[in-house]
Amino acid sequence: MTATTGHNNTVSSICCYCGTGCGVQVTPLGDGTVRVIGDDSHPANFGRLCSKGRTLGDTTGRPGARLLRPTLRLAKDAPAQAVSWDSALATVSDKLAAAIREHGPDSVAFYLSGQLLTEDYYLFNKLARGLVGSNNIDTNSRLCMSSAVTGYKLTLGADAPPACYDDLELAGCVFIAGANMAYAHPVLFRRLEEAKAANPDMKIIVADPRRTDTASIADLYLPVLPGTDVALFHAMLNVMIWEELIDRDYIAQHTEGFAALRQRLREFTPRAASELCGVHEDDIVTAARWFASSPATLSCYTMGLNQYSNGSDKNAALIHLHLATGHIGKPGAGPFSLTGQPNAMGGREVGGLATVLPGHRDPANAAHRAEVAALWQVPALPAQPGLSAVEMFEAAAEGKIKVLWIACTNPAQSLPDQALVRAALERVDCVIVQEAFAGSETLAYADIVLPAATWPEKDGTVTNSERRISRVRAALPAPGEAREDWRIVAAVAQRLAATIAPQHVAKFAFADGGSVFAEHAATTAGRDLDYSALSYAILDVHGPQQWPFDGKVGRSRLYGDGVFPTASGRAQFLDVAWRTPADKVSAHFPIRLTTGRLRDHWHSMSRTALVPTLTRHVEEPALVMHPRDMQRHKLQAGELVKVRNKRGAIYLPVQADDSLRAGVAFIPMHWGGAALGGQGINALTSRALDPQSKQPELKLAAVSVEPAKLPWRATLLLRGDVQMLRPQLEALRASFPYAVAVPVNLAGAEHLRLRLGAASAPSGELLAELATRLLPAAAMQAAFDDPARGVLRRVWLEGKTPLGFVLAGDVRADAALTAWLDGGDAPESLASLLLGRSSGAVRARVVCACEGVREDAICAGIQRGLDVDGLKRELRCGTGCGSCVPELKRLCAA
Repeated sequence: MTATTGHNNTVSSICCYCGTGCGVQVTPLGDGTVRVIGDDSHPANFGRLCSKGRTLGDTTGRPGARLLRPTLRLAKDAPAQAVSWDSALATVSDKLAAAIREHGPDSVAFYLSGQLLTEDYYLFNKLARGLVGSNNIDTNSRLCMSSAVTGYKLTLGADAPPACYDDLELAGCVFIAGANMAYAHPVLFRRLEEAKAANPDMKIIVADPRRTDTASIADLYLPVLPGTDVALFHAMLNVMIWEELIDRDYIAQHTEGFAALRQRLREFTPRAASELCGVHEDDIVTAARWFASSPATLSCYTMGLNQYSNGSDKNAALIHLHLATGHIGKPGAGPFSLTGQPNAMGGREVGGLATVLPGHRDPANAAHRAEVAALWQVPALPAQPGLSAVEMFEAAAEGKIKVLWIACTNPAQSLPDQALVRAALERVDCVIVQEAFAGSETLAYADIVLPAATWPEKDGTVTNSERRISRVRAALPAPGEAREDWRIVAAVAQRLAATIAPQHVAKFAFADGGSVFAEHAATTAGRDLDYSALSYAILDVHGPQQWPFDGKVGRSRLYGDGVFPTASGRAQFLDVAWRTPADKVSAHFPIRLTTGRLRDHWHSMSRTALVPTLTRHVEEPALVMHPRDMQRHKLQAGELVKVRNKRGAIYLPVQADDSLRAGVAFIPMHWGGAALGGQGINALTSRALDPQSKQPELKLAAVSVEPAKLPWRATLLLRGDVQMLRPQLEALRASFPYAVAVPVNLAGAEHLRLRLGAASAPSGELLAELATRLLPAAAMQAAFDDPARGVLRRVWLEGKTPLGFVLAGDVRADAALTAWLDGGDAPESLASLLLGRSSGAVRARVVCACEGVREDAICAGIQRGLDVDGLKRELRCGTGCGSCVPELKRLCAA
């Protein structure tokens, strides 16, 4: 694998979405955009991409989507002004120096992202700990992977997933717990599907409160109640012990602590666990037998285990199953946490978390601090424990943080308990936001904005879920004045050092990313992850490499010799007690709300929302409930509901879905205040922390659901760019309890949809005014208003082609007008349609994002007798990334 292929400037790089780390081939097209295909030679994906990866090229060259110049706000209520880089960097340095001088180093904090490259992470870490003198550096990986980190360290001795992707084909049993691989890691799920097809004897067990697409290939589905996984895993181990399915030799030779845990497990019989976790006791027994009796068992898990206040316990309890049966350190076996972000693993290696130093060292260990201080040639590293993500914002809300530097993440959407987060951002004296995209909610709180380069404009490295380090390469220049993240950090660090420690200026002088990587790699020497022999040159010539790396080859699996990086060399069983989640259901809040990803979106949608085809599968957020719960609450599908708890409230339409168990509801995690009225989904989620990992309980919130009582409704749909209307949209969202603004794709052209809800009937003229800002001046307007009832109905046409519409107060024509704009048949009478006297077609969802195949076309094909293979041949759905295949199977079955 080399940096370029052919003669057309194509570069090999890595997809910037999940932690699978798929290789891509990126070709600049000469107009600021790129073409992206999968890299057949990359061992993470062998050319396969999911719907998000396949459309990466469509996220480039988007006018208005990017931040192009540094800006500075001189006062909290003053407008931001564009400034030069020299001015911006000098101001950042001055703010940091003043805070350190007047309030001490711990008045400064850095909040980073698992999407940064390793080189970016490294320099932020060196700046924070080695120059500023504070351990207040954390990352949004705290929200997703820190309980997995803690589970590995407490049981196996190091933060090192011991398995690899090849084990998906080699396993006899795969246990998927708290992970919707079909949506969150689709390329790996396709690989598992193929492995199952090739080996029908493989057993797949899925434990999840929702019967997701991942469960479509399960031989056994366990509908575990949210947060109760420890009871399930303990009961499985109880069965293994009772039926002599454990590996006593492995336990005796390679582990410690089993006797104490065994005593604990006496109370976790399958019957007792069934009552706690809602899984039938016979299914618990079957799961235990399959897990233990398989020749090799692989566990795959992610946020469903991690994002709880007992997440570390869950991780440890699952790892216990592997240690007790010897299913670790051999092909096809091991506990395998699937990383959520592209470089969350690299951030852990480099010390990007408050609780980690470079090379998997511990900031609480004086010897480890001394080692890093010597490597950095500084007198000492700070001993005061740093603040984790949620703690950081709690401290900011209390006025303890004076300067907060946020890079490549969007806490005003993604952190739990948004009321506290936004109060914290308001109180901090200086908020620095280093960001690439103009749509981030956090920008509203920024005093200084530093425009950053992003994929595919950056050069560096990332580490994926199987410990594989790959090169990221730039294919385009950064737009405007945007700069690579590590270069911004280095420039600030040199200025700050000149002010507070001139002897350290040269320590931040790097010629290129390769020299940054070389310095970082040196910090891993002698550590469990040792890749000190690795370099850009090796990666460029020999391709991606796994750690530990001995200079010639990386290690695919860990602990094959039964020796673990603990004090005794033995893995540890922990006496894990049963603890319930922090957020508990009650008479006032009887519904267990869980959150998760959608197939075609990513995080807070800064990037995926730029691709309208990705919105067509699920265009708007909704609360999903079991039909029995909807009946109990007297709710109708599509009705607006108010979802609330003690932290906040949001308004959403409700949908029925029997893939959920009764008493559990689901909301996609992607919509925040930039698209949804109020403070977005995380107005509801809890900041209760796991005491060991400091990870918040994002996966569970106790809520109530009731009719919204917002009788006035409005909807706007018109061709245009959401970026152009950003100020007006923000004002509208602030004024209405319910507001959703999303870009959609109709008949191949981009449109903006805005939905509003309110208790009274505001004037609809503001919406009509918004429409005229985007539509051609010569567009013909048809108006059917009823001012006395607060009703406004407008349609704009160009000849006989509809350009957009506004409906306020009476939105019955919404579905039919949308279908018309989407290329459907024109209504027989526009007046009758708008007056609610006739109905028209309904716009169909896109099921296959890769080929743009809609549900109505698929259903028509099924009516003609097509099965899944026939749909693939005739309509080509399911032939791209394959993520829609489980849904195709469901449609055929129905």
